[in-house]
Amino acid sequence: MSASLRPLWLRGVAFNPAAPSDVLIRLMDRTAGETGPAMCQGRDLPAAALDAALRHPDRTIRGALARNHHVDPQALVPLAKDPSGLVRAWLADGPRPRAPRRVRPLPDEILVTLLTSEDGGEDGRVTANEIVGGLDGSGQVPLSFRHSLADREHPGLRRQATWGWGSLPPEQRAKLLDDPDPTVRRSAREHSWVLDPEEVEARLPGYEARGWGFVFGECALTPALVERCFGEDLLLFALAGNRHAPHDAVARLARHPEARFRALVATRPDLGPELVAELREDPHEEIRMRARVQSFSRTWAEHDVIGRIVGHGRDCTCPITEFAPEPPAEWFAACAASEEPVLRRVAASWPGLPAALAAPLARDEDEEVRIRLACHHPLAPPRLLLDVFVAHPVHRPHLLTLPAFPRTGTAHLVGHPDPQVRAVAAGDPALSDPPVTDSDPSVRRAAAANPGLSPEVLEILLADPDTAEGAAANPSLPVARMHALLDDCLGGTAPA
Repeated sequence: MSASLRPLWLRGVAFNPAAPSDVLIRLMDRTAGETGPAMCQGRDLPAAALDAALRHPDRTIRGALARNHHVDPQALVPLAKDPSGLVRAWLADGPRPRAPRRVRPLPDEILVTLLTSEDGGEDGRVTANEIVGGLDGSGQVPLSFRHSLADREHPGLRRQATWGWGSLPPEQRAKLLDDPDPTVRRSAREHSWVLDPEEVEARLPGYEARGWGFVFGECALTPALVERCFGEDLLLFALAGNRHAPHDAVARLARHPEARFRALVATRPDLGPELVAELREDPHEEIRMRARVQSFSRTWAEHDVIGRIVGHGRDCTCPITEFAPEPPAEWFAACAASEEPVLRRVAASWPGLPAALAAPLARDEDEEVRIRLACHHPLAPPRLLLDVFVAHPVHRPHLLTLPAFPRTGTAHLVGHPDPQVRAVAAGDPALSDPPVTDSDPSVRRAAAANPGLSPEVLEILLADPDTAEGAAANPSLPVARMHALLDDCLGGTAPA
């Protein structure tokens, strides 16, 4: 019987929140198979176990840790200089599986090391450029770091700042053109073409197949290129978001016969008052609403924040990243007090909103405000998190990762028709009789992990394939019993 139970015991012990470091370190041995990497990738680790994983001779263990989104990323700094390029690449690529919504931003020390390394590791499996490419697409580079590149000490980072020439403020562009490093100056000159309309038009043929979105969405355009946009819908969508679009083109978009294009420009900060007034009288309520909030879009930073909220809906599961550059706190406070629901949604999405302003939003009449507060704000009340969890399954994976999500006070949901809801309730210590015979296996596992179960009951559950994994993950399981299970699974005995 124990042979069939061993994989279940291994997985359970590996994810037991009460397992001490000496137990977890045993699971990093090759005899534990895939359990060790799964553990190092899929849970937080106590200090000694974390240190053992960082120093482990098997790069599979170190690589799994590099993709862990549960540990403090500051602890992963040594992996940026790991001898194995594969480990560095895994760190650059980001967590697997992806965190449900919140992507782990890497600390500056890791980013600088990965972006300035001249080699891809001693195993020769990846190049330095491949590691940089993986990092660039991982979502782990905060916008604040990207915006700081022009002022970084390392010339290689200042060169990278020139790659986003069109989004740099004029003072940074001038500074890079006069940089003390000749390679930075050369790169600045090479990238400055994006703001020269004639040069953009001359280079367009080289971007037709792969980069038209960049050209029409971010570069300065000649009148001929602007006119071309009005003949192709995809190009017109790009033009509507182009900060360098000529005022006459923006005006044409604001008066476009199709509502979808008028909506795209209704919150632009460069929209003139006459156009705003016209759009506030638009036949479409969505456009009228966007025009009403345009007064809160005085800068591109404010415009971008509103654009990340408006029109997304209550089931939006877009990645949760920082607002950078971030509008001032006073702006978010004004949004929180606004009569416009979309602006209160903006405020609810900012984790820095003070408690006094966040509390009323937890009771807001607009459901999307409440959902956004639950998903984004660290002070969202646990009861709100539970309510959103029950009512909106699309947000459940993210809500379960939040520290404030309630693990008690859920017993009233043990009879809920949805097994995902019952599984949460099954772990509530207040339950007198956890549902270890529920029809759903996830509920049975959760019930077997209920910390209120007695040692005698746990022994019975450990011998049952339906509940063995949950029982091995039960935080009430004595440490000596965890070691005994590993002795059975791995051979040998616990270290003295």
